[in-house]
Amino acid sequence: MIALELKGITKRFGSIVANEGVDLQLKKGEILALLGENGSGKTTLMNMIAGIYFPDEGHIYVNGEEVVIRSPQDAFKQKIGMIHQHFKLVNVFDATQNIVLGNGKKKFNIKKSVSEVKEISEKYGFHIDPGKKIYDMSVSEKQTVEIIKVLYRGADILILDEPTAVLTPQETDKLFAVLKNMKEDGKSIIIITHKLNEVLEISDRVSVLRKGHYIGTVNTSETTESELTEMMVGKAIDLNIERIESEHVSDRLIVSNINCKNREGVKILENVTFTAKSGEILGIAGIAGSGQRELLESIAGLQKIDTGEITYIDPESGESVNLRDKTPTQIRELGVRLSFVPEDRLGMGLVGNMDIVDNMMLRSYENGKGIFLDRVNPSNLADSVISELEVVTPNSHTPVRRLSGGNVQKVLVGREISSSPKVLMVAYPVRGLDVNSSYLIYGLLNKQKENGTAVIFVGEDLDVLLALCDRIMVINSGKITGIVDARTVKKEDVGLLMTKTFDNDAKEVEDGGSNE
Repeated sequence: MIALELKGITKRFGSIVANEGVDLQLKKGEILALLGENGSGKTTLMNMIAGIYFPDEGHIYVNGEEVVIRSPQDAFKQKIGMIHQHFKLVNVFDATQNIVLGNGKKKFNIKKSVSEVKEISEKYGFHIDPGKKIYDMSVSEKQTVEIIKVLYRGADILILDEPTAVLTPQETDKLFAVLKNMKEDGKSIIIITHKLNEVLEISDRVSVLRKGHYIGTVNTSETTESELTEMMVGKAIDLNIERIESEHVSDRLIVSNINCKNREGVKILENVTFTAKSGEILGIAGIAGSGQRELLESIAGLQKIDTGEITYIDPESGESVNLRDKTPTQIRELGVRLSFVPEDRLGMGLVGNMDIVDNMMLRSYENGKGIFLDRVNPSNLADSVISELEVVTPNSHTPVRRLSGGNVQKVLVGREISSSPKVLMVAYPVRGLDVNSSYLIYGLLNKQKENGTAVIFVGEDLDVLLALCDRIMVINSGKITGIVDARTVKKEDVGLLMTKTFDNDAKEVEDGGSNE
């Protein structure tokens, strides 16, 4: 039986066609994966099912009957619920209060609601404390609340947007077990994800969009990662991540026992010590909010540290430069070639109202080797970034805020790499990027490593960290819980380090590793 069917769905935003004539079917009691490159129209299509957008053309059928969905309330009436990547929860409320919030009832019985939440949890295998405040929850717990919230409202059709983006392998396994239980109960599930290995593990069928058009649907058991990638991109792509071996590796950045607190006086980094080496990619793994952002900002001069030292070793003179308490401007004036691609692209990295050329002018470039030949003229540099990184934009004078999130990331990464840094720090550089763009970024990071740059790469996909990096440093609650050899460590061991703390100092897990 078909639970949900779309026929000829079209959605335009001015002159931009996000979806055109899309047909899609979701069967009752199945998990359907939805794939596509950035800008392929996946989220727009799902938002029309969830009532956030209304289609310009086409028809939506639920259980064989045509329906009109003009709002999220209309979607709920059709028993459709969407779990967004960015959670919509009230931090000061507990789990039960968030779950019953907005369900249309003026009054509710707290004991009855707690009992109902526990019943749903036990039925599908969730583990949640109904009385726990949202601000005390982990990312996976918050996600659990979001899923229970739509189930509480009676959803039979669930849409999950990038549900495993910030989960550990263990948390992902638990989520998949829950989804399989929901499937066995007759629920119909659509999951949007860029992780092809997860698609093959959890879904029954896979539907692919490309540039707003429906390409086709295949049975998961009858396809491969390579075939799915070719359907998305329109051409074959090598999905192997090459790990380049560097012959000359030396200390470039030494971080010694740094500690810092936030505005409320709470410690956000505690005794963090490590060394980033030239010709190496040092990965940083950890659950979101574990101190990754503060660590990179401390090195870049954007976060004041209370104690500790940050030392940069000049590759030409061999002299040590103390970066503690230095501003980004002072760091540049000292001749330190350090580039930072922050997590907040338009808050700290680029100015949204300025065009690509003007954003290039925010940086002072030096002559040197790199992938972009012209660093003198910002206009030429902007054109080079657009060409080399395949930035989708009408021209280089388009305001950055008008670009998609993925294209904003490309502009920022391109600008920072073009300065030929000796230390390059990138925070989630492929977040939200499609497969083709992601592998392009991995190639650029490898090129920097080959040029002798010390690359610090904060990532959320453990498979990528293990394939791309030389070492992986795991951080949890502002403390380093381990520094491991990416060539030999097991994925599950990294996942355990992400969720555990240790009383002793950080330890190298790989054989023969030195404690840092």
